[in-house]
Amino acid sequence: MDTDVVVAGAGPVGLMLACELRLQGIDTVVIERLPEPADDNRAQALHGRTVPTLDRRGLLPRFRAAERELNGGGSDSHRKRPLPKGHFAGITGLRPAAPDADPEVPPVVFVPQYVTTRLLTERAAQLGATLYRGSAITSVEQDPDGVTVRTDGGAAPELLRARYLVGCDGARSLVRRQAGVAFSGTDATLSTLAAEVRLGDLTDVPTGWHRTPQGCTVISPHPEGGHSRVVVIDFAGPDPDREAPVTLDELRDRTAQILGRKLGMSDLRTAQRYGDAARLADRYRVRRIFLAGDAAHIHYPVGGQGLNIGLQDAVNLGWKLAGQVRGWAPEDLLDTYHSERYPVAAAVLTHTRAQVALLSPGPRIDALREVFTELIALEEVSGHLSGRMSAADVRYDMGATEPDPLTGQFAPSLRLETPQGSRRLADLMHGGRPVLLDLTDPADPDPARPGAAAAPWADRVDVHTGRCVTHPGYGAVLIRPDGYVAWASDPEDAPDWVAKDLQDTLLRWFGAPGGRPSR
Repeated sequence: MDTDVVVAGAGPVGLMLACELRLQGIDTVVIERLPEPADDNRAQALHGRTVPTLDRRGLLPRFRAAERELNGGGSDSHRKRPLPKGHFAGITGLRPAAPDADPEVPPVVFVPQYVTTRLLTERAAQLGATLYRGSAITSVEQDPDGVTVRTDGGAAPELLRARYLVGCDGARSLVRRQAGVAFSGTDATLSTLAAEVRLGDLTDVPTGWHRTPQGCTVISPHPEGGHSRVVVIDFAGPDPDREAPVTLDELRDRTAQILGRKLGMSDLRTAQRYGDAARLADRYRVRRIFLAGDAAHIHYPVGGQGLNIGLQDAVNLGWKLAGQVRGWAPEDLLDTYHSERYPVAAAVLTHTRAQVALLSPGPRIDALREVFTELIALEEVSGHLSGRMSAADVRYDMGATEPDPLTGQFAPSLRLETPQGSRRLADLMHGGRPVLLDLTDPADPDPARPGAAAAPWADRVDVHTGRCVTHPGYGAVLIRPDGYVAWASDPEDAPDWVAKDLQDTLLRWFGAPGGRPSR
């Protein structure tokens, strides 16, 4: 084998996956068709589970520093160029979910997608991933022992053998097509232009979401004369050529068509065009080939969910694939990637399609929006929609017959008091390994204590003891590398039962002690 894993595509999802694999020492090669990173700015923010995940990998300070730099050094991410806040289909008033109570973790980090790509490229290189740019994969073929990847040459070898291949190569994924995976869904019905330009008289600019009988605009003006973000949604139909470059005249004319008047625009910097096609791969795994990000799911980028769920795909798959290469993965571990992530994407497609419908022009939709405005004002409705858009409602089936309420959910921001001082859970997860928090009395010599029960898995599970000051109602908590709770116990549970139940869970997710390398 030339490498353990080939990742097709060096967008944020492929790069995040490379980082996760390299944290576990997995030899990883990333192959990217484009010679230089794209200046893509469709995704403008990281939110939901992504922000605490970055914190748990020690990456959040880099992203917050980039955010401050974009805002002229200010700590307020909205100080220079305000972006639309909590909304559903442009209906404001949606209360943002707060999936992480840690004051060091903001609910949103406002950085454009090209900045995310740059930061993850730097991190992947730092961890030792091999990245070939300017090389296109031309064919893939798998057999019982591995995957053969052929390229058009360039920087990458023309032929590579890998144990596994992950397609993070976008909506038109060659990996997906050659793996024979259907990409079912609906075609585009509208056209969107998104660009950064300098605007003229800001007093004449409708800021935020603005819906008219012709379509919608979403404008985030820069109050100090810098580049403003302009998004124009035209419901007349999809553009015949999605690859055609967006020109300043086209953006100006399309905006005037929607608003009924022209806005002064100049100095077009970055621009994209896209539609609202919504598709979902029917399988995320075909033996040794996997799909993640846009190669697995596409939808209209309203609510900023696409990049965020793609990054969560990467974090979900990375440790499982590493466990397989290392030889300790249980037999069905890789199958849980599809069973856990497919339903999340399916729900996102439903919600984004609903938002596109609510954005459509017409008096009947006007009436529906009035009803939705009333509903969003209700705390329960707002919480439900926010939970879905931020992934705060995601709960995985961990296989327990009587799971603790915390089991399957994203671990809260736990803080431990230890003899070495106060420790945040996030700081304990920088290495990307499973973490067992033994919150029982450290002076108790009982061999059935959680930490002692987990000792045979010391080569792959980190055990930390201490007193949990933020969540005192737990005896122990086992957290997977992706941040989700695999198991939790109550301080009053019988020690022998706790030890057996914990070991059953460790076997379920992290295999038998002393696993041998898998081929």
